[in-house]
Amino acid sequence: MGSPVKVHFESLIKIDRLKREPVYMQFVYQFIHAVKSNILENNDRLPGSRKIAEELQVHRKTIVAALWELQEQGWIKTIPGIGTFVTNPEALAATQNVRAAKHPPLQAIYDFRKDFILDTPLENNLEAYSFTAGTPDYRVIKAEELVRFYASVLKRKNGGGLASSTHGDTSYFRDQLSNYLNLTRKFHLSRNFLLPIAGIERALSILSRLLINPGDIVLVEELSYFLPNMIFNQAGAKMKTIPVDAEGMDIDYIQNNYKPGEIRLVYINSRCQYPTTVSLSEARKKKLVALAERYNFIVIEDDTDFEFSLDKHKKESLFSLNAGHRVIYLGGFGSFLHPGFQMNFIIAPPDLLREGAKYLNVFGKPDLIMEKALGDIIHQGDIHRYQRKSKKIIAERKELFAQLLNRYFKHRIAFTIAPTGLAFWVQFPDFFPLKDLQREARKKGLLPSVCLYQKRNLTALRLGFAHLNPQEMDTAVRLLSEAYYEVVANMA
Repeated sequence: MGSPVKVHFESLIKIDRLKREPVYMQFVYQFIHAVKSNILENNDRLPGSRKIAEELQVHRKTIVAALWELQEQGWIKTIPGIGTFVTNPEALAATQNVRAAKHPPLQAIYDFRKDFILDTPLENNLEAYSFTAGTPDYRVIKAEELVRFYASVLKRKNGGGLASSTHGDTSYFRDQLSNYLNLTRKFHLSRNFLLPIAGIERALSILSRLLINPGDIVLVEELSYFLPNMIFNQAGAKMKTIPVDAEGMDIDYIQNNYKPGEIRLVYINSRCQYPTTVSLSEARKKKLVALAERYNFIVIEDDTDFEFSLDKHKKESLFSLNAGHRVIYLGGFGSFLHPGFQMNFIIAPPDLLREGAKYLNVFGKPDLIMEKALGDIIHQGDIHRYQRKSKKIIAERKELFAQLLNRYFKHRIAFTIAPTGLAFWVQFPDFFPLKDLQREARKKGLLPSVCLYQKRNLTALRLGFAHLNPQEMDTAVRLLSEAYYEVVANMA
């Protein structure tokens, strides 16, 4: 602890006055980097704040603020009457002889409830390439650009104190969202018919608690998404499957196999069925809405793929046909944005939504700052710009993906290009074990799909494409085809 360190701060700290970042925080970040890089070492004595300020040509108060922040974070320590010294809290923590806490046993010694219903087919992906079930490329809309909306809310004078929910806090986003939906989906809604919820899982869980009693019959498509099935099962529903063909769910099958009052609800994605990507025909939409009235059941319409539809003239939703009398609409907003900026919502009668909002106290209260930021993205018109950019790239990649599948697989697969969604339903005319395909593909650094469908008369994959750029896409399809041909060759 001798003389002050002989480091020229003007070479160590570079102040950029054009940055939005405060000058004192620029100093803090670069100082910490210098300590981590061992340019400044533990117990180095710093010159006084006045001398540092003169060297960097900034106000002394700026340096005082920076040194206070560094001291609060543990990167410097001040000894009264002696001086200020560098400390490295990370190195200190690593060298301290801290008594290790005992960890819990590998297996609990007490009973707890286990539920196979909550098992998920999703795996941790350690491969270099993968096909998802259908997700966008979150690199297209830069996260840094979205963060500025969030930061803007924080900087406003009324941005503080948002920890408690108020009527004004929640209404702004719902107003903006209802205007956006009325413009893009031809609805006629006020905010009173909207309940924004962060996460499709939360939305489905809330609906299951509001609508399902143990033993209630819930109808889903024969091949369907595991997530709602899992949640409805957990609520005690009796899950029944309905056949699906080129026109979507077979509504006549419902009418011929169930009686009025026997069904509690039908869950359906009418625009882009999971996993087959088929849409419910207009005739069957009208049949389903009419049958819901006659048989006294509820329809939950999952339209979270709406934003990924490339149709110029989008087809009417079940909700629009029924005006929400029997149909509860489940939608998504900003699905092409970074996941932290996405939002789901329920459209239903206000009394149902008021009851549903109570569950947000259990599942996690809304992020009011995020809701205001999303409201600003709509209000300032940026959402339309982001969507146009996203749709352009999706259209280009969808066309390329079809070309790559034809190039590498030739006549060995069958698929159609759906106008909606971010995945292809790829069927193989010949039987082979899909688990073998998955094993061979993973050896090559590819997770082929989280959605493998195999029955006696069906061998198919759902392949998401939009998260891959053209080079990644070419590599992934090539690796998948190589694995496929190896599996088929081994069967010969």
